[in-house]
Amino acid sequence: MLRLVGEHMGRLAGRDLARRCQDGLEHSTATWASRKRDLSAESSSRWAGSVTANTHDQWALSRRAQHAHLQSLDAGIRMLRHRLSLPLGEKGSRGRPGGYRSRHEWFHKSRRLAVLERRSKEVRAEREAGKVSVVRGGRRLLHQRHHLTDAHRTEEQWRREWEAARRFLTADGESGKRHGNETIRVTPNGEVAIKLPRPLEHLANAPRGRYALTGTVAFPHRGEEWADRVTGNRAVAYRIHHDVSRDRWYLDASWTRKDLPVAPLSTLRTGGLVGVDMNTDHLAAHRLDEHGNPVGEPRQFFYDLSGHAGHRDAQLRHALTRLMHWAERTGVQAIAIEDLDFSDQKTREKHGRKKRFRQLVCGIPTGKLRARLVSMCAEAGLGVIAVDPAYTSRWGAQHWQKPLTTGKRKTTRHQAAAVAIGRRALGHPIRRRTAPPPHDQSDRAGHRTVQARPGIPGREETRPHVPGPRTRSAQPDTERKRATRTPNTVRDVRSEQEWLQDSLLLTDQER
Repeated sequence: MLRLVGEHMGRLAGRDLARRCQDGLEHSTATWASRKRDLSAESSSRWAGSVTANTHDQWALSRRAQHAHLQSLDAGIRMLRHRLSLPLGEKGSRGRPGGYRSRHEWFHKSRRLAVLERRSKEVRAEREAGKVSVVRGGRRLLHQRHHLTDAHRTEEQWRREWEAARRFLTADGESGKRHGNETIRVTPNGEVAIKLPRPLEHLANAPRGRYALTGTVAFPHRGEEWADRVTGNRAVAYRIHHDVSRDRWYLDASWTRKDLPVAPLSTLRTGGLVGVDMNTDHLAAHRLDEHGNPVGEPRQFFYDLSGHAGHRDAQLRHALTRLMHWAERTGVQAIAIEDLDFSDQKTREKHGRKKRFRQLVCGIPTGKLRARLVSMCAEAGLGVIAVDPAYTSRWGAQHWQKPLTTGKRKTTRHQAAAVAIGRRALGHPIRRRTAPPPHDQSDRAGHRTVQARPGIPGREETRPHVPGPRTRSAQPDTERKRATRTPNTVRDVRSEQEWLQDSLLLTDQER
């Protein structure tokens, strides 16, 4: 029965998505209502509402992906033009790469510039026309059909996965309705009943065109919260999907929490927080008290981002879950992270031959980790503080890695960066105070520090280079000292050059 309903609604969803793509930028409420009326005649009004909502989400996602692709092309074009305008072999400066190494590389990059400009023109024309590319079932499976040998699948296995991915068994929730959903209804006891589309109503085994499944469902994760919502008739959305590899059917429940409380920054800083440094394979975390002092032992939460998207998402979710459980045990109220964005750094045109570095930057899940951490912390009652990522790794390694390293514990660079992130979130400077000079120097143990006082703007910025001596006991001028100094070696009078001493350099006794 689930296969019949899913395939029927999948055909309707594919037809509706094609009509939405044809409308493009001319979409309006009238065209939306027309599509919904046509779908309601072959299913129901609630099924039609879920299909059209899912169609709009898919179209909007493709539209955002198209915009991101266009931005990536523009960034690559700007970088290629910049590097092609420089002389061969010129070094870069201020974070910008220099010219290309050889004429051969310059020629191939000029051809690549032409390819990117043509591709950017095509994508921009499609965006202005409202044309997007959407594949129901996923582009990965679509391309896998032509490379079954490399994917280690037979045509029959691929066909089962393709059909399972294109089924549509998603129903949006409704507040005030019985158990929060009229299309896919799940009772607090786990009994599932589905509202059948009109062409399949003759197969119903329950009143009012419903089909009650023989099996029951259970939610081990957040099941109590789900039961409270279902008992209170609050909206819960459901999605039923088939795992072909395990031959199992799963039902996912989701809901949205509205009007989340926003705590002030001073409240989140009370009692300290946990600073987190994001990396390609782990999260480095360290707890800090409200004064910015590291407390306890640092922690590392590893994850593996290889494999398919589902595996990567699960690894990231498990790492964040362990991080949140540890933060709750320590008693802090907030987690501090860096507000990273590598959208301009992922292009290969900027870093050129540095393939390992580009893979490192692309491997850090900045956007997905930040979005998932915010949503998970909202459920756990923890706050998230995003700070400026400038110089956190460098200053953390410079000021905190060595002091936190002991004979039994070796502090890594990433753990020191977590301390720097936490101090910045607490409003403290990252740099540590230096010890006063000894008594045999000019200041006579007067207190000197490399930090500016709190409230002075720019104290977290890099200090400008000031030429000349840095102490009041300035050394004499080097050129003058070299000129007035008596040579240690005897000059050969038989030299062809004649040596003359300037009269202005004579001492008072000679005068």
